[in-house]
Amino acid sequence: MTDLAKRLRLYVIPDLSSGRGLPLEEQAKAALEGGATAIQLRCKDATSKELYRYALAFRHLADEYGALFIVNDRLDIALAAKADGVHLGKDDLPVRVARELAPEGFIIGATARTPQRAIEAQKEGASYLGVGAIYPTKTKKDTVVIGLDGLNNIVEKVSIPCVAIGGITIKDVKEVIKTGACGVAVSSAIFGTQNPTETTRRFKAELEGFNN
Repeated sequence: MTDLAKRLRLYVIPDLSSGRGLPLEEQAKAALEGGATAIQLRCKDATSKELYRYALAFRHLADEYGALFIVNDRLDIALAAKADGVHLGKDDLPVRVARELAPEGFIIGATARTPQRAIEAQKEGASYLGVGAIYPTKTKKDTVVIGLDGLNNIVEKVSIPCVAIGGITIKDVKEVIKTGACGVAVSSAIFGTQNPTETTRRFKAELEGFNN
């Protein structure tokens, strides 16, 4: 397993809609306290100024806990806040353009639902892939479910780390990791619970023992 794959093992995404009223910074701190290895800032409704403020807070927390910090969609915010990377979806800045603009060593994640898109993203310079949705999810209404077979098909076609996302709960972790995915991305299954820190610890415990 590469160093990046290890650091993407438990990738958490705080979310205001499923965070039981907790501010994003408090959600992030709770998950990092529980052992999250990567944290993503995703807040679609925030202004650029608000997003930058969140990003500075996330950067500080990630440094405190030794975790990766990724910004969703916004390369400008990621660079301004000195994030470790950015995650780009199908309607965002193309990966190849982001790679040209980003400094050396900057992490660029890309969303992939098909082997073709996965191969393209890798060629364009993606560092890792977010693959899914694996299961139905409440976090994104327009999601396409590809299942474990879809995940496995993508993992087999690329050499960069693949993080599984979409509706993943603690009981699903072992099945998901057995496909060859390097880790899981989780939002509501952690932040919709009474104790996000303890839930994160339980996710981390399920991930132990796998080397891929």
